[in-house]
This record gives sequence, C-alpha cells and structure tokens, in this order.
Amino acid sequence: MQSGRPMGPSGTTPPGQDFGTDKVPPAVEAQLLATEHWSLLATRSTAQSEVLTRISILLTLVSASVVSLALVGQATEFSGRFRGFALALLGFVLVAGTLTLIRVHNASEEDMALVIGMNRLRAAYVRLAPNVEHHLIASRFDDDDGVAHTYNYFRIPDISQILGSTGMLVTMVNAVIAGAFAGLAADGWGASTTVSVTAAVTVGLAYIAAVVALALRRYFGVRARYTALFPTSSHTDDQ
Repeated sequence: MQSGRPMGPSGTTPPGQDFGTDKVPPAVEAQLLATEHWSLLATRSTAQSEVLTRISILLTLVSASVVSLALVGQATEFSGRFRGFALALLGFVLVAGTLTLIRVHNASEEDMALVIGMNRLRAAYVRLAPNVEHHLIASRFDDDDGVAHTYNYFRIPDISQILGSTGMLVTMVNAVIAGAFAGLAADGWGASTTVSVTAAVTVGLAYIAAVVALALRRYFGVRARYTALFPTSSHTDDQ
C-alpha cells in the first residue's frame, strides 16, 4: 500500500489538501492574524473583568467587616471578646486581600503578554500592508519601548501609573488591614498606645515594601527571560 499525501484523478492533489510549501495568500494570512487578534482581545477582556470582580468582592468584604466590627464592638463594649473577634476577622480579610493581590499581579503579567502578542500582530499587518502603519496608534514592536508605547500612547511612563494602579490600591487596603491587625494584637498583649500605633505603622509600611519588592523582582525576572522578536531598533536600522 502506498503512503504519502492523498492523490486525486491524474495524480493531482485533491482540492483543499495542498500539503506543499506554497506561500499562504495575503488575504488568508490577514484573516488568520485577525482571528488571533480577536482571540487575544477576548482573553484580555475576560481577565480584566475577572480581576475587577475580585477587587469588588474584596472591597465589599472590607466594608462589611468594618460594619461588623462596629456592631460587635457596641455589643461587647469593646471587651476581650471583641479583640478576639476583630483579630480573626481582620486576619481573614488580610488573607483574602493578599490572594486578590496575587491575582492582580498575575493578571498584569498576562496582560503584558497579550499586549506583546498584539504588537507582534501589528508588525505582521504592517508587513502585509505597509501603508497602515501611519494609522496605528499602538506600537508594532514587542520590546520594552513598544510595550510602553502601547500602554501609554501619547505620554511618557512615570510614577503616577504605579501609584494609580489597581495593584497599588489593593496593596494600600491590605497594608491598612495588616497594620490594624498588628496594632490590635499589640494592644491585646498589654502594649501601650504608643507601642501599638508604632507596631501598626511599621507592619503596614513593611507590607507595602514587601509587595513592591516582590513585584519588582517578578517584573525584572520576566524581562530577563524575554527576547523581543520585533525590537524598535530594527525599524531604525531599516530607515
């Protein structure tokens, strides 16, 4: 029995089963690229919606916890029973907030990967139709400069993007909860008001510092392992 690609009448290849190395027509290539582009957009939208839902749940949980602490405090006259309830509740909220923050950081890395993928698709669009480059707002390069341009468009990246980010919001909320937990625990151990406040501030700042350090470590680790396929320098060299 013969093997190999199927053959039609007169030894020709049946329609739709061309297994040769002929180049894909530009129209077909554009359709394939557009399909991948829409897939990346849908994935990005789904991830962002999930993260926003997780953050909304966290903020609702924090709000409900504050109300619960107020009600229980009035009922117990802020006695030792209140302290135990508050420590348990704040510990639970802190764990939930930390898990939410981990998801936010993971989603940020996934979003950057999706942006890189869409930048590469734009590079393919420009290769198929060079004239479209003048109509693109986002970048077609997948290096650091290209990704930064897609995220920022007409402005230079600065510290305001970090301070105003979703990750920083969740970090600040978690830091306040961690500080309150530490201050309440110190008060329960018989510490003075000054010591309790100092413990709360120290733990809150330490939480922020630890989160920032771990986030930077992950970011630079990703950058060290990544190699751009369409760097901005290649465009400069071509001119």
